[in-house]
Amino acid sequence: MRNLLLLILITVILTSCNLNPSKDYVGFGGFAQGTTYSITYESPDSINYKKEIDYLLAEFDSSLSTYNPYSVISKINKNESDKTDEYLRTVFKKADEVYNATNGYFDITVAPLVNAWGFGFKNKENITNAKIDSILEFVGFDLIYIKDSVIIKHDDRVKINMNAIAQGYSVDIVAQFLEERGVNNYLVEIGGEVKAKGVNRKHKVWKIGIDKPFDNNNVPGENLQAIIKLSNKSLATSGNYRKFYIRDGVKYSHTINPKTGYSVNHSLLSVTVIGNDCITADAFATAFLVMGLEKAYDVVMKIPELEAYFVYNDEKGNYQVKMTPAMENLLENI
Repeated sequence: MRNLLLLILITVILTSCNLNPSKDYVGFGGFAQGTTYSITYESPDSINYKKEIDYLLAEFDSSLSTYNPYSVISKINKNESDKTDEYLRTVFKKADEVYNATNGYFDITVAPLVNAWGFGFKNKENITNAKIDSILEFVGFDLIYIKDSVIIKHDDRVKINMNAIAQGYSVDIVAQFLEERGVNNYLVEIGGEVKAKGVNRKHKVWKIGIDKPFDNNNVPGENLQAIIKLSNKSLATSGNYRKFYIRDGVKYSHTINPKTGYSVNHSLLSVTVIGNDCITADAFATAFLVMGLEKAYDVVMKIPELEAYFVYNDEKGNYQVKMTPAMENLLENI
């Protein structure tokens, strides 16, 4: 459901010294949610699930895409309906969980602010302090809730945007589809969010490349910051170096702080989060990028099931890295 406001793309590294790769793997890619996807999995019978997965992703899009005027979320935003579906309810519940875990730095009601800054599903507005203050009046997770499958707003101007979490959930949905069909070795990547299980066709742990977070680094895999070994886990990365614009010499990124209403402006350049499922990793990666390095590190250290890799600028503008202790064991030398 994201269009091309991807936070970051992650390159899948499949190289290995194994000389006897398995021939029982199927791989294909395509387009969905305004971005690309890539799927590889072991299939002794060479069954290709592309048609079924494309249908599944289209169904998912009809629920959570803000760019589809007939989707469930679009109708809610336009106050044409208050009905939810299972996809939206699942994402809403996780969003509420992450909102509370991050003290409100992750907030799906940020949609009107994202739109105003020109990164959403409407044209950019003329930004003034007064304009931001007026929008903040109807931004806040306490202004919306779900009861008996119906969404209830305290203010009709409230709008929700799931782009910072739904793409991760779509990865989980496809991974679940494969597991229900007995697939034990796979990698699912949608718009840079990843879930991996087992091993690749060369019988090695899957390896994911993380791009260096410099402005306009738009070729995935060409300039790698790190390579991470991933098995039976999910990974998501958020960064501010691909989706931004410069006005009057000031850089405005697509990451908006729901507390202030303004684009974030701190030293943290990118965040990679590893978790048990991709919906969680995706949401926390976005939240951590909004929070900044110190606050984000304090939070992640309190959540045992998450690991994080932070890239930031020091006072001299040089790249520096900070990570949770267990993350070091997952890094591969470049």
